[in-house]
Amino acid sequence: MGASAQRAVAREGDNQLVVKGVSKRFGGVTAVQDVSLEVPRGGIVSIIGPNGAGKTSLLNMISGFYKPDSGQVILEGQDITQKKPSDVAALGIARTFQNIALFSGLTVLDNLMLGRHVRMKAGVLSSVIYWGMAQKEDIAHREAVEEIIEFLKLQDLRKQQTSALAYGLRKRVELGRALASEPKVLLLDEPMGGMNQDEKEDMARYVLDVNQERGVTVVLIEHDMGVVMDISDKVVVLDRGRGIAVGTPDEVQRNPKVVEAYLGKSKGGGSA
Repeated sequence: MGASAQRAVAREGDNQLVVKGVSKRFGGVTAVQDVSLEVPRGGIVSIIGPNGAGKTSLLNMISGFYKPDSGQVILEGQDITQKKPSDVAALGIARTFQNIALFSGLTVLDNLMLGRHVRMKAGVLSSVIYWGMAQKEDIAHREAVEEIIEFLKLQDLRKQQTSALAYGLRKRVELGRALASEPKVLLLDEPMGGMNQDEKEDMARYVLDVNQERGVTVVLIEHDMGVVMDISDKVVVLDRGRGIAVGTPDEVQRNPKVVEAYLGKSKGGGSA
């Protein structure tokens, strides 16, 4: 059995993240209705669908920003449905946002250090009482952040404020901040949105490297179908809040329901 076949077999029986029949309503509008999702350990799963399909709302429920009206979110066998976003992050789920959410007045290094906060054990009081312990921890966190800076080729930019960076580089810094929390599962909300073709290719390579070299499971929302079909192991399709298809990129491309959902609908733009 080849390496790729072994990888596929291992994934089939080892779902790291499971979403069971989640629904979310806002007033009279149903954003997500009875959507289920299985994310294999070590896989790359893409969530696609027309604008307003409920993709970002689904990611918000997984990360704890929204509480589902019904259904469950399970990470490695643990029900995290009602946990706060900070607790979800501490358990190993990190995310980036459709609209970049960096601290623009801080440097690249400082933004990445902020991403380490869920791994920091020394609080303010212990930092005062046990200065040596806190100092040792700070050095370890800085080493971890410097490794990410090198991984994402941001060495020459570490002292620059993020507000001075080009758009594609700010997206890369946001990816780095998410990686700084040492996630088991990384949620990416349109990581290539607003980028030119060269920037998209760079980001797609980094996503693959995060998955393959760092062993991080990836769930992403992306409108660029070329990227989705190139890097995904599994594709989940939403339309008007419902799941309409799931399968390999090839299977999804041939699915008549998917073709119908996209016909006559605007392409690109934001997501629900």
